[in-house]
Amino acid sequence: MSGHRGRGPVIVVGSPDDDHVEAVAKRLAEEGVEAVVLDTLSFPERTRISLGDDLADVVADGRAIGRPGAVYLRGMYAHPLAFGVDAREAMEHDWASTLTAFREKAAMLRGLLSRWEEAGVPLYNPPSSEWRCVKPMQLAALKAAGLPVPETLWSNDPEAVRRFSAGRRIAYKPVLGGAATREIGPEDLTDERLAALDAAPVTFQELLPGEDIRVYVLDGEVIASLRIATSALDYRQNEEEIARIDLPPEVERQCLAAARVLGLRWTGMDLKRDARGTLRILELNDSAMFLGFDARAGTDILGRLASALARAAR
Repeated sequence: MSGHRGRGPVIVVGSPDDDHVEAVAKRLAEEGVEAVVLDTLSFPERTRISLGDDLADVVADGRAIGRPGAVYLRGMYAHPLAFGVDAREAMEHDWASTLTAFREKAAMLRGLLSRWEEAGVPLYNPPSSEWRCVKPMQLAALKAAGLPVPETLWSNDPEAVRRFSAGRRIAYKPVLGGAATREIGPEDLTDERLAALDAAPVTFQELLPGEDIRVYVLDGEVIASLRIATSALDYRQNEEEIARIDLPPEVERQCLAAARVLGLRWTGMDLKRDARGTLRILELNDSAMFLGFDARAGTDILGRLASALARAAR
């Protein structure tokens, strides 16, 4: 630990095995700021957290944390389907008790983060932004603010999907995520195929054929903007080239406004150009990955994020 005597350590919430958690903690140490990794993947099995009835009464693994200088929220692992969680054996043994345990874990961790937000700790990102970031709310809020988004339908109604898809190209993907975006074909509009909507709703969206742009916003400033060259509909895992670009002033203004609308101090956002050349906002991620973009495009998103956390803790 350093001799830093500021407001408190920076709490990095996530797994120490996560490359982003490790990188942020290491860069903070280089900045002379103490980083405490709150291992939420191992909570409650190994990580021990106690909360008293005062906002600042927080003890983690025997250490009184109180009011930290800042918090970087990478992940809470509060659902059996969360990336990195292996709950298969527990679910097969007793699914009801396992789901109950995850529910209790989520309530405890959200309560902890909400305490810190209430106490005025800078959180990247705060719990209060969570409900706005759910996709059906997120895009509706951005549209209501006058920002350009693609026309979208979330539905489990086959007839609504057929009406929305009539006469144009439509992409579909999960509501929350976890699968690649695909284009609807005639076979997807058959009764048999649409019967799958009985199991879960799906996101349907006008297909945007233009270029992919990734933008990072931090504390009200665009810190990186990148063009991603790909021949695939979904660029993830299909990036052919990533290059830094300068955004037009109007697009930069829209990106900053989008982060404000959703209450995000920090975000990686995806934009895509429509057939008329307009960049439309696909989504804002409240826990965006960035190390791969730094490595391929020569940006220093890691350094900018760590510096922001360090300034908050001094």
